[in-house]
Amino acid sequence: MLKIKQAIIVEGKYDKIRLSNLVDAVIIPTNGFELYKDKEKSALIKMLAKKTGIIILTDSDSAGFQIRSRLRSITRGCEVINVYIPDIAGKERRKAKPSAEGKLGVEGVSDEILLEAFRKAGVFAEERTAKKEPITKADLMELGLVGGENSAVRRAEMQRRLGLPERLSANMLLEILNVMYSRGEFLDIADKL
Repeated sequence: MLKIKQAIIVEGKYDKIRLSNLVDAVIIPTNGFELYKDKEKSALIKMLAKKTGIIILTDSDSAGFQIRSRLRSITRGCEVINVYIPDIAGKERRKAKPSAEGKLGVEGVSDEILLEAFRKAGVFAEERTAKKEPITKADLMELGLVGGENSAVRRAEMQRRLGLPERLSANMLLEILNVMYSRGEFLDIADKL
């Protein structure tokens, strides 16, 4: 498994599932064109782009390029790496028929093609090594942010103060916190909040 420091932005949940088998990274799906209306997700992507940089990996069809263009405008001035998959005719296994353009998307290409696309884009991936001490669910529980009375309210308030979208699940919050802060930094911040 390759560890990538940047957040990876993909089109949909199947792309996220597909990629999570290859890389250790925060992977954010745009849910297709919902990105155009979802101000919270746009703000989250911009925040991640400023903190760690992002990698955009969309399908090679016209919809994928429209979404890629929207992401570029949201993250203007931030570190953005574009990873492109080649045009390959075919259809994904879960679909009854090919896409409108007849091309495989991110979820349909092989591991080798995906990894080569990352290499060609100059993404510096490294073999998984010992990680820094992570922020855990137990930390969130101790802080009253999950698993307790009013934890959702406390979590939403903390997310608001940190400038994070309020609709994040506890698991997605944990992923993002681990990208943005060391465990010590986060515990210090949580103490002050």
